[in-house]
Amino acid sequence: MLEKIDLSKKIDKETYKDTKTEQSERLGLLQRECKEAGIPVMIVFEGMGASGKGTQINRLIQALDPRGFDVYANDKSTEEERMRPFLWRFWTKLPAQGRIALFDRSWYRQVTIERFEGKIPEMALPEAFQDIQSFERQLTDDGMVIIKLFLYISKEEQKKRFNRLEASKETSWRVTEEDWKRNKEYGRFLEISEEMLQRTDMDYAPWTIIEGTDREYASAKIITQVADCLEDALRQRKIRGERKEKEVPVRSEKYQSGVLSGADLSKTMTKEEYKREMRRLKETLESLHSQIYRLRIPVVLGFEGWDAAGKGGAIKRLTSHLDPRGYKVYPTSAPNDLERVHHYLWRFWNHVPKAGHIAIFDRTWYGRVLVERIEGFCSKSEWKQAYQEINEMENHMANAGAVVIKFWLHIDKDEQEKRFKERQENPSKQWKITEEDWRNREKWDQYESAVNEMLVRTSTTYAPWVVVEANCKYYARIKVLKTVVEALESEIKKSKKNS
Repeated sequence: MLEKIDLSKKIDKETYKDTKTEQSERLGLLQRECKEAGIPVMIVFEGMGASGKGTQINRLIQALDPRGFDVYANDKSTEEERMRPFLWRFWTKLPAQGRIALFDRSWYRQVTIERFEGKIPEMALPEAFQDIQSFERQLTDDGMVIIKLFLYISKEEQKKRFNRLEASKETSWRVTEEDWKRNKEYGRFLEISEEMLQRTDMDYAPWTIIEGTDREYASAKIITQVADCLEDALRQRKIRGERKEKEVPVRSEKYQSGVLSGADLSKTMTKEEYKREMRRLKETLESLHSQIYRLRIPVVLGFEGWDAAGKGGAIKRLTSHLDPRGYKVYPTSAPNDLERVHHYLWRFWNHVPKAGHIAIFDRTWYGRVLVERIEGFCSKSEWKQAYQEINEMENHMANAGAVVIKFWLHIDKDEQEKRFKERQENPSKQWKITEEDWRNREKWDQYESAVNEMLVRTSTTYAPWVVVEANCKYYARIKVLKTVVEALESEIKKSKKNS
């Protein structure tokens, strides 16, 4: 790819001036139209050191309304960022609908600079590339426009620019030993960049190579390319709006996997057994919590289940002997206004735990394939593609070393009705029951079918579903604690073995 690029391309000042004036006016108009259409945009600047990324970002934003964009400079990751999956810091910076985010270096640092410096093992590269491809595809599927620009200059031009920067006191700090090392080993870094471009040049997020020797030529090409991409996005949005959603054939209910029907809800436990087991497991969990903190193992626990199935009670017993500084419980309700103008997974990525900490979700990202699916809050194509998106998100967490476990607390319809009535009759628990809970019972069969499909399609080796037989609260709480204890013991053993 790069060996075919003609780095001698130039543009005269008059042509540049005319192009800049014309394209700036066009880009400003397109920014306003994207805002009205609610189209989010990410513009990524990557490339060789001293290729002019900062200069070109500054020139590009002169044509934009400053109230509608944010610029992020992504140098070495901070300690806080290193304690989470590497894409976490970019998920948390996603632009809202109608806004633009510009990145001076991006998630590609992981597979270029950090790879060059030996900070990422070669064996981890396939997973990193897969995570990047999934990240970009998920965002573009959701309507994000991703514009990726790679600024390219020769080894000789780079050396000349480094020398010029070092000659001035005001700019000498910008050139580091690492920069000179990449210049000295320019060929190796170029090969790494070439592989990155080839493996991530996708139709949904293609790369544009910017010949960076002549800054005016580069600037003219960048502003024109960005404008072209926004114009195309608006055109595609209009086409999609006019095109009716394709109907997806519904599989026969008769042959669907009935995971829930195989759960034995007669499982029970006496109060004495419950107290004895609870005491033992809490003591063990207290010790394990200290160990995962020392070993920097992140833990993600998700709780789903029928209304009144006992999620809150299970979470309460699980956390009763944990250090409150090392875990956090996130109750999930309907998305607020800010969350609705972002990708549906954005609000959950904001709560990914750092290494050594535990995040507990009382209802989770699976709302996409449950309540949003049944109640019609998203389209059929959106909840259909969510299975893969969720699997990829959980896989990225697991690749970063996280223990990921999801619990489905299962009760039968009669037990739910019994618990609903108990809540209505108990003044201290009446707040737990609403008219919506009763209405949801009318759609029990629809939800059961959706849950069965969810369990089959998203239970993986790296993020398994555990169906908890919860007609007996004692049994359910013990099963949850026992599952967590066994998973942590296994991960700690593996971590110690690898260290």
